[in-house]
Parts: sequence; C-alpha cells; structure tokens
Amino acid sequence: MTHYQLTGEARPALTPARQMTLRFSGTRRGARLARQLAVQQFAEWTGLPYDSDPARTVALVTAELASNAIRHGSLPGRDFRLALLVLPDHFRIEVTDTRPERLPPPVPPQPADETSGRGLLIVQAYADRWGHTARDAYTKTVWAEVRLCPTVS
Repeated sequence: MTHYQLTGEARPALTPARQMTLRFSGTRRGARLARQLAVQQFAEWTGLPYDSDPARTVALVTAELASNAIRHGSLPGRDFRLALLVLPDHFRIEVTDTRPERLPPPVPPQPADETSGRGLLIVQAYADRWGHTARDAYTKTVWAEVRLCPTVS
C-alpha cells in the first residue's frame, strides 16, 4: 500500500511466456479491452480462477490505470501501452501514456461529496505497491503490483 517512485528501475529478466506488452486505443473501449486482457492473462499465467480475489484486484487496478491514462495522459490520436509481468510474488501492471509532464499527484483524502478523483485511492488501497516512472521526454509509466497470494492475517 505504499507509493514508490522508482526512476530508472530495471525490470527483472523474465521468460517470454510471463510478460506481454500491447497497445490499445486511447478510448473507453481500449481501457475495457486492456482490463479484460489483464484478467485473462493473469488467470492463464497463475492458474488462479477469474473470480479469485487477486484476479478481481487485477481487473480493478488495470481499469483505473487505463482510465487515468486515457483521461489525463492521452494526446489525440495516441494509444496507451499495457505491459503485464509475472514477478516471483506479484503480478505487475504497467500503463504507459504520452504525457510525461502530467505525473500522478500524491493521493490526498477526497472529500465525501466529490464525484470523481478516487482512482488512485483505489489503486493505493488494492495494490501492494505502485508508482510511476518517466524514462524519456515522451512517455510516462504508471505501474502497480498485485500480490499473487493474499496475506493471511
């Protein structure tokens, strides 16, 4: 539940069967397809069912990141990129858009009467950790990691 900004963070070396990158149109349809693909790949790669709590978390976090990319990080005619990676204990979701100057703000508590602006609060609540990187002058990536097996308390 911690927000990290890990500039220059290197991705771990993974086998091709455990990572995927695709581009989607910067539309609501693109965001919906990204969410559906993320859940499908999560279930296929981990063997966990579609209706498991981690799969639902992947759906929710992917939907929020894709929605934010379209709403706040999109330029007309530009797509966003979705990358999915299986790490040893986590499933990593990365959404890259074309607005590196529009970094995610720190997540303040939202007043109860606000009708929008809760997306990053949802990501913070459900992801084990999340952050953003801007590796060049043309793109930024907002990422989140979902624990594969929920902790037992």
